[in-house]
Amino acid sequence: MRMDDDRWEAPRVLLAVDLVILTLRGSRLHVLLIERGVEPFRGALALPGGFLRDQEEDIVAAAHRELFEEAGLADVPHLEPLGVYGEPGRDPRGRVVSVAYLAIAPRLPEPVAGTDAAEASWRPVEHAMSSNVELAFDHRRILADGVERARVKLEHSALATAFCGETFTISELQQVYEAVWGVRLDPRNFYRKVQSARGFIVAAGSMRRTEGGRPARMFKAGPVQAIYPPMVRSAQAVAEGSDGRKDGRTAQTMPEGGANP
Repeated sequence: MRMDDDRWEAPRVLLAVDLVILTLRGSRLHVLLIERGVEPFRGALALPGGFLRDQEEDIVAAAHRELFEEAGLADVPHLEPLGVYGEPGRDPRGRVVSVAYLAIAPRLPEPVAGTDAAEASWRPVEHAMSSNVELAFDHRRILADGVERARVKLEHSALATAFCGETFTISELQQVYEAVWGVRLDPRNFYRKVQSARGFIVAAGSMRRTEGGRPARMFKAGPVQAIYPPMVRSAQAVAEGSDGRKDGRTAQTMPEGGANP
């Protein structure tokens, strides 16, 4: 049917945003999940998110609003579009298209549940993606896509610094790679690779005593976003990375690049 046909009606499609919010807690990668307090999927865990308030709300503005309402975050070091998820039947309430975002920040506070959530909490990613955890809608797939995006971008971009504070030690930066990739790295090789990636990190000009009492040099994020040579994952790390995806389907992904510079 042609769109100029008088009998044609635009399909009713609802637009939403969903957030994969990642942070490190106790040297482990965590994701923010909510327990849904309303139907559908009442009592199930889900990613934070929600519908646009009205026709005038910008999608990126809606993502920032949900960040604040669900996690108490007025701003994050890194927010980037992850993908568009619009497969028919993904939401029993009707045709819902969701624009997903990947958010990363260090030392995030304890979350406060939003309007449609009974509870909000940080969960280890390996637990959230395990087969015995029920995630509402297609949020398991969205979470898997977000984690894999972070894993890939750690190889060739400075994304790892978004998990750190303003200043950090080499050991703390190594913890980011180990937590996101799920591997153990040799400290000497890691130090050598980081130092060879020109502009990745720069000295902060200060020292800090570690738990062992020895002083450690402090660093901060450097001026470059693309690092070279890249920090390549081992073949074993790639093979062992579990994405929790069962059906093999992929979303329409967006170009990699932060909504925040």
